[in-house]
Amino acid sequence: MKNEYLERAKEKIENPETIITIASKRASELAKRYKPLVRIAPDDENNYLDIALLEIAEGKITVKE
Repeated sequence: MKNEYLERAKEKIENPETIITIASKRASELAKRYKPLVRIAPDDENNYLDIALLEIAEGKITVKE
């Protein structure tokens, strides 16, 4: 997991438990071949959790309060 993505995700969602829940559910979807909501270079070594965190960090996935 890339700490940079986690720190950026914390700027969007303050509660770490919420980040974990959302990111893990999204990583599961990505593993099932759902299309990423962010651009990923073909040679990038991000895993599904990294991609999910990046999606949160870029505001592609949000939480309704």
